[in-house]
Amino acid sequence: PKKALERDKAEVRPEQRQAGRAGEGSEAALTSRGCRRRRWGTCSEAASRRRPRCHRSERKPKAGGGQRERRERVPTRCPSAREKHVREAILAYFAVDPVAASIMEIHTFNKDRERVRAGVETMARYLDNIYVHPEEEKYRKIKLQNKVFQERISCLEGTHKFFQAVGFETKVLAVPEQEEYYVLKEEMLTRLEDLKDYKEQLLSSEPVRAQLDRQLSVFKPSPAAAHFELPNDFYNLTAEEIKREQRLRSEAVEKASMLRTKAMRERDEQRELRKYNYTLLRVRFPDGYILQGTFYARESISMLYSFVREALVNDWLPFELLGPGGVKLTDENLAFSECGLVPSSLLTLVWDASVMADIQAAGEEQPESPLKPQLLSQVQTLS
Repeated sequence: PKKALERDKAEVRPEQRQAGRAGEGSEAALTSRGCRRRRWGTCSEAASRRRPRCHRSERKPKAGGGQRERRERVPTRCPSAREKHVREAILAYFAVDPVAASIMEIHTFNKDRERVRAGVETMARYLDNIYVHPEEEKYRKIKLQNKVFQERISCLEGTHKFFQAVGFETKVLAVPEQEEYYVLKEEMLTRLEDLKDYKEQLLSSEPVRAQLDRQLSVFKPSPAAAHFELPNDFYNLTAEEIKREQRLRSEAVEKASMLRTKAMRERDEQRELRKYNYTLLRVRFPDGYILQGTFYARESISMLYSFVREALVNDWLPFELLGPGGVKLTDENLAFSECGLVPSSLLTLVWDASVMADIQAAGEEQPESPLKPQLLSQVQTLS
């Protein structure tokens, strides 16, 4: 064995030994070290035994070539609060319309869009065959262990609920031996048009997206307009993490006084902004009234402009929004998190001066408040 090891060592070229010493890890150098350390079989066997769980097809090559391939660990992604709300809403909808709910489940909970497309097209063909050939019994039975069914349909979340909702039931048939099938109920043959509608719904549906409730509010003029009390779900943190962040804010003041590069400051700012899910924005009008709404932290400024415009009596009136410090929010494509408007901010609305001058010169009568009457009827007082 000693001679064999010496022979293996001699086969490693000088540049490979140098790469091994430098930690660059060429395959020959790493393999030779593996033989000397473990003393089993050939170098290639030693290399393969050191990574018993990583199949070659699962390894991802690194750029540059010649280096040992490593398997990357992909972290498990936890569902966000938004995704949990969507799931709860869809599951609750099963009590109202199980067919529609199962279709929403298929399109929403399965993230591989190509796999979803292949699956729903196959399911649609099952229904279409029944609709076109209702007298053919073979089209009313689906073998659950069928290879196509297993690879395209059974692997998708919500598909079994769909078949049950549209009228299939599970039966064990002796053809030629005991096997499980989906069999269409006899009464569904009198509702073929329903099957056709289900097929169209299945093919035309899209994933369900959560729509944020803006929680629109209007407040009377108040000196407390810049004072915000935010719920914990505004933060992308746990309650314990929020407390820790509040404790560390004093350190941020000290850090701000230190000499730091622009890149360091920007990196810290971006890290800070990622802590927030939502932002609470207030827009103060020239008459002092305040319009408030809730937004996702990564929504664009254009959503705020649309929100304000929808609240106006005359939505054609041009206006500008000024952020803290009087900065004009001119780029409507920027996200709130990119403009420093998270987790809350008080903005000021300014009318276009030239347009307002023309209106006054024309003697046109303006409403007492620019906000819609139905909003003013629900005005509140900031405490």
